[in-house]
Amino acid sequence: MRRLNQWGLLALTLVLLWSCQENETQQPVLEEVPNEILQKISGLGFNADEVKMYDGQLFIEGDILITLDQLDKMSPSNGLPVEEHYHTNSLVTGTPRTINVYVRSMPTKYAQATDIAITRYNSENLNLTFNRVTSSSQADITIRASPWYYYWFGILGSAGFPENGNPYGTILMTRAYYDNVSNINGLATTIAHEMGHCIGFRHTDYMDRSYSCGGAPDNEGDGGVGANYIPGTPSGPSANSWMLACGSPEGDRPFTNDDKTALGYVY
Repeated sequence: MRRLNQWGLLALTLVLLWSCQENETQQPVLEEVPNEILQKISGLGFNADEVKMYDGQLFIEGDILITLDQLDKMSPSNGLPVEEHYHTNSLVTGTPRTINVYVRSMPTKYAQATDIAITRYNSENLNLTFNRVTSSSQADITIRASPWYYYWFGILGSAGFPENGNPYGTILMTRAYYDNVSNINGLATTIAHEMGHCIGFRHTDYMDRSYSCGGAPDNEGDGGVGANYIPGTPSGPSANSWMLACGSPEGDRPFTNDDKTALGYVY
């Protein structure tokens, strides 16, 4: 979800250079994405302009991970989304339920930021309750460091969408970038954002990511798995939403009133 600032880009570049030296013989090569896959991605309502593919995985919109097998199971909806808050067709079921979150082998600040993110969700009295656990065997969602090749591809982190009524199970964080974040609440916003994907929320500037990412207007397509409008949310850009596609990693974006409306409607 994150856009690099000048210093973040410099730091990431240095890591890339180091990684190049350390993994010179292992440098990964992005696979060419066939047109039929790009067309399906677009038809599902995702941005198909900057799709990366590696080892059977598709990286979409900067922080969404979908495997080729998952893509084959997806089908588009019938509507053209024009509003700002969206959820996927696949949501967490069996509510009310508790979702356990485990932070694996990460510096202390990641656990602290996860606790802040969990508090934000639990304060909304949803039919989902989040709980941080200290054992991987208890985990529904595991937050861990991304694999080394994320550096090469410029991927700052990733998560996916619910499957079979359960939250997506993994949030990957590119530590070479996020270890440098000094604002614990900014890191908490990033983690809350990725948790949002895990329970079925799409980017709130879905229909035009240029709102938060800059650049030319970027309409993401006609309908799709992640484009079910949430009644009561704005028809224009949703400023400061926790699910904006891009933002400063140091920026703290707790839930806005419109975010709370979206969360309460879905869960």
